[in-house]
Amino acid sequence: MESKTFNPFAMAQHQFDQVADLLDLDVPTRDLLRAPMREFHFLIPVRMDDGSVRVFRGYRVQHNDARGPCKGGIRFHPQETADTVRALAMWMTWKCAVVDIPLGGGKGGVVCDPHNLSQREQERLCRGWIRQMAKNVGPLEDVPAPDVMTNPQHMLWMLDEYETIHGKKYPGFITGKPVGMGGSLGRTEATGYGVIYTLREALKEQDIRPEDTTAAVQGFGNVSQFAVDLYQRLGGTVVCVSCWDQADQTSYTFRKAQGIHLAELREITDRFGGIDKAKAKAMGYDVLPGDAWIAQDVDILIPAALENQVNGETVQKIGPKVRIMAEGANGPTTPEADAFMKERGIFVIPDFLANAGGVTCSYFEQVQCNMNYFWEKDEVLGRLDQKMTSAFLAVSDLARRKKLYMRDAAYVISISRVAQASRDRGWV
Repeated sequence: MESKTFNPFAMAQHQFDQVADLLDLDVPTRDLLRAPMREFHFLIPVRMDDGSVRVFRGYRVQHNDARGPCKGGIRFHPQETADTVRALAMWMTWKCAVVDIPLGGGKGGVVCDPHNLSQREQERLCRGWIRQMAKNVGPLEDVPAPDVMTNPQHMLWMLDEYETIHGKKYPGFITGKPVGMGGSLGRTEATGYGVIYTLREALKEQDIRPEDTTAAVQGFGNVSQFAVDLYQRLGGTVVCVSCWDQADQTSYTFRKAQGIHLAELREITDRFGGIDKAKAKAMGYDVLPGDAWIAQDVDILIPAALENQVNGETVQKIGPKVRIMAEGANGPTTPEADAFMKERGIFVIPDFLANAGGVTCSYFEQVQCNMNYFWEKDEVLGRLDQKMTSAFLAVSDLARRKKLYMRDAAYVISISRVAQASRDRGWV
């Protein structure tokens, strides 16, 4: 089965190679951009609450910093691998470039399951990660942020450890911090809202009114919840969301044909985005298998969970009505599935454009921290809307002019910008 052999880094390189051919990039530039510039693999010993010591594996990958300091999340995940982190770091480079912010791509991770760690153990793990990386990250070098199963509290512990080691205040070192401790208003909404800002523009271009559309969403974490929120405010109807069930170690889809009710689902959701099955059934939701979201009779699909969800196998289940897919997750669609989507004429808003709202708002947080002056929420979201809209319009315009698939058009813009910066610096 495809998922067993799926390698996200091989997929990221495959996507890059196709566009490098399209751009006719020279060999040194290809060699520089298709692999990370620096990688760190390390061990983090943590004293557990019972007095024993467990050793966790940690990573940080800095893909390219030609356009500015590296930027990228740190995820806590039991299935974390070096190749996943490499792929995500590479996608972050393209993501920062496509929305034209002066940052490069980085990513970090720890192989662990925070569900099974106490708060104090998680704090020691965060501080241990920083101790291993303190010489190689910083506000002018590499700026981390939260990602899968990490949150503002984790970032604050990391910031505190970094400042303790260096003996100074560096609020711009890490983003996704709590508001009031250097975090930006609007950051929580940013990724999900960004997805919908781009979707809104795609609907405008196709002359479709949001209130005439239905959507199926995969995931019910932060990105999904705020995407659903804004999409419903525009008048759209979400018929289902799916989420991972920690107890059963599998995922489920929660469907209500007339439209899900966001507030009531949030009330029965744990902090990791897991929905209580029994309570959902009592509220009138159909509880279906995890991959049922992709087969719904809807106009729009929003994968907002993990990578490799729309692959050679699952793409066959996409309903005949689907016209647009907005990728809230990183790397949800494999090249094999892309070929099918092109053939079907489904309009894809690629991940590193659709979900760039998070890194854009992280950049805003960094700017505010470095100025020591903070904006109101409306200003943050207004600037975000502006950035996401102009990035979408540039990609969609190029796609139309050159008759390119949207993902390829987004890559052409990103890779051209990073290649140019590398040339301008005299690296290649």
